[in-house]
Amino acid sequence: LDTPQERRAGGPRAPPPPWFPPANDSDQTGLRVTNSLTGAKELFKCASGRRVHWYTCGPTVYDVAHMGHARAYLTFDILRRVMEDYFGYEVLYQINITDIDDKIILRARRNKLLDDYRAANHPFEEARVFAEAAAAAYDAKMKAKGAALEEPLPPTATPIEAAERDELKEVHKLKMKQWQDTSDAIAAAAAAGDASALIAAAAEPIADRLDAELGSTVSDQSIFEAHARRYEREFLDDMAALGVRPPNLMTRVTEYVPETVAFVEGIVAKGLAYESNGSVYMDTEALKASGHSYRKLEPAVGDATESQMSEGEGVLGAGGDKRNKNDFALWKASKAGEPSWESPWGPGRPGWHIECSVMASATLGNNMDIHAGGSDLKFPHHDNELAQSEAYHGCRQWVNYFWHAGHLNIKGHKMSKSLKNFITIRQALEDLHHSPRQIRLMFLLQGWDKAMQYSDQTIGSAKATEKRLKDFFGSVKAARRADWLGGRTVYGEEEAKLAAAIAAFQRNTHAQLLDNFNTAAVMVGVLELVDTVNKYLGVNEAGAAASKPGVLLAVNAAMAVTRILRVFGVSEQDDFGMPLGGGGGAGDEGDGESREKMAEPFADAIVKFRDAVRERAKETKDHALLALCDRLRDTDLTTLGVRVEDPVGDAKASVWRLDDPATLLRELEERRAAQRAKEVAKARNRLVEKEKELDKMSAASVPPGDYFSQGKYAQKFSAFDQETGIPQKDAEGNALTKTALKAAMKDFEEHKKQHKVFQQRVEANATYLEDLRAQIAALQLEVGPGAEQPR
Repeated sequence: LDTPQERRAGGPRAPPPPWFPPANDSDQTGLRVTNSLTGAKELFKCASGRRVHWYTCGPTVYDVAHMGHARAYLTFDILRRVMEDYFGYEVLYQINITDIDDKIILRARRNKLLDDYRAANHPFEEARVFAEAAAAAYDAKMKAKGAALEEPLPPTATPIEAAERDELKEVHKLKMKQWQDTSDAIAAAAAAGDASALIAAAAEPIADRLDAELGSTVSDQSIFEAHARRYEREFLDDMAALGVRPPNLMTRVTEYVPETVAFVEGIVAKGLAYESNGSVYMDTEALKASGHSYRKLEPAVGDATESQMSEGEGVLGAGGDKRNKNDFALWKASKAGEPSWESPWGPGRPGWHIECSVMASATLGNNMDIHAGGSDLKFPHHDNELAQSEAYHGCRQWVNYFWHAGHLNIKGHKMSKSLKNFITIRQALEDLHHSPRQIRLMFLLQGWDKAMQYSDQTIGSAKATEKRLKDFFGSVKAARRADWLGGRTVYGEEEAKLAAAIAAFQRNTHAQLLDNFNTAAVMVGVLELVDTVNKYLGVNEAGAAASKPGVLLAVNAAMAVTRILRVFGVSEQDDFGMPLGGGGGAGDEGDGESREKMAEPFADAIVKFRDAVRERAKETKDHALLALCDRLRDTDLTTLGVRVEDPVGDAKASVWRLDDPATLLRELEERRAAQRAKEVAKARNRLVEKEKELDKMSAASVPPGDYFSQGKYAQKFSAFDQETGIPQKDAEGNALTKTALKAAMKDFEEHKKQHKVFQQRVEANATYLEDLRAQIAALQLEVGPGAEQPR
């Protein structure tokens, strides 16, 4: 297959069906955005005026949100902000909450059964037998799946099925490795004899077995609702922590069930859907025969694969007989142990795809400007959405622009819960200490519609960018605080170049945002302008800036950078960037008193005083006073959120700026940890040297006359010269050969030299060996756990 689209779509990609641009020509920005309906950058036009109707597929709330979710929702938050705050569109933004789904049903049911099992307090032996049986069954199931994947494909298999098989094999290898780790943990817990630890380690296979045996008995619908509400709230909390703007509308599937039933009835009435065993399916052949296009986003020659269709149907299936393998469930008959609602076809629940069609239609009508979601949703979810919506409304184009955010990959695989290769948003924020700003910058530095890697390199690049921006704003503010009015204010060649660079930055920013929201190129321009301003100001390594006549131009550049960062959601407060109010006077901070403006006289005074004290302490070599200066910088001012950087090179004054206290304290701890690591490494090297010295001198302490009767020579000889102690016979009583005697004499001479060294050291220090052991013990304490005890 030639392209990723062909590999996913099921064979050679067919030409896309006709796309109909909105007829509104009254107000165009010139914005061109990649439209998944055509695969090309299309001129964006609202259906009506400048009001944008935008629907984004929300989360299926069965578990915690991970960084893959952040990739999608932060990306669309950035695009939405650009639409609203830069281009001035009036956006009505809707997301849904999928609060009933096969994944939710299984997870809620299994959690309930597992909690009940824990509460029963089974004796350890009973729990062990059950857990090991469950693990054995789970292991057999995993191995059977692996064996099935190794079975040869039939000769009629399509290229997509071959490519899909290879991908599934790789994924299964990863899952088998994860299962082996789980198996090891189960064995360790069983050996330890701890029932609670065993149940925790074997939770997945135990829950799997319990669900197979008792899942049908879970009939309380509130169990599924409570599960969904918990993770819905956590998702919204995570979005707030990331700084994602709340939607204008948020709709839940369970609150639109009557509308769903009516929607499905409407499609059935047109002869484009049919009932089977209590489920209702979309008739894709009838749909195409009626003049509609099917698979608009990933048009392909040939049918969808079994794997693709099962992905759309869900793990619990729909239970009916389909007329065509491409048909998909609009309404699913519910079995025992599954939530249900009444319908003309019997108890059931909405299919996965129908929910978005129903909720978006209920709020946005029979046409919307933008539909967005992750690129993995193109087929089957979004293609099926389009099919059923256009069937219901009888229209040829339900969505004008489909936008798909690129995947977030980790170690070569898409981040997903099924692969257990995900990092939750809370882990990223709380455990890995990635700030919301750093995560947002990481996505801004990548193409919004392209796959990207989540790695130390990508987050490291975001952190480095954040630091460059912080240093830049600090330098410009320091230059403005300086007495620049006391010097020349001539507008010369350098100032003209700087003014031209600012104007070019603004033109380039506009052009790049018009070109498919190219935030990565905008950020390149931001950093280029930062470098230009720093060069103009003559910023040194400590961030100090020389006095220049164009300080106001530098402030203007910093405000231009701040404006675009505000649009992107990177800078929403005056503590990052330049205040954007306006009198324009020397030292003006904008309308109102900013936190920095209030702190400025106090911070200036204390930093200048510290510089004077520090300079005097350096002249007099007063190390205690220098330590106090460091404490003021690293502890007192850090706690207050004031970053102070000592002068470097010819600079005389320290540079200060406000920063997040938690960030400053974390950086301080990281520096201290790095210094501690260096000290420990040095101590470890000294420890190795001292231990070698102890071994060597302990051996050398043996009197030469006793050398061959102990240590490495113990019991190797049976007769010795009574005066010298040199061996005469080996352990069996045989006279030593000339060669053996020569080797022994050579070793003996070397030992006498070392013994002499030992005697000299003892003469100089009678407690030499005891002192050496004490030094080793002290070094072992410094190095920490893992060091050997002194000999």
